[in-house]
Amino acid sequence: MSLSFPNTARSYDETHMRVRFTGYDGMFEVKCFVSVDVFAGELAPRTTTENAYLAAFDGMRARIMEIAKSVYRSKRQATILLDRSHFR
Repeated sequence: MSLSFPNTARSYDETHMRVRFTGYDGMFEVKCFVSVDVFAGELAPRTTTENAYLAAFDGMRARIMEIAKSVYRSKRQATILLDRSHFR
């Protein structure tokens, strides 16, 4: 099976400075994270609020989901952490 994202929920993890979202491979949950440094070009300078990160995530959602699927296809793991290197 492939990774899907039927649940649009996402949350901000302030401790690790990343946005969390969940994917599913059939009935298996895959925890996905995207580092906030990915949003650098999407945010106004010095904008570092939870709402800004979540809005930036929403604006990039389609791209983030495609990259998460690609990373998952190459190495099926229960956790995916996306950083800037995945978005070049």
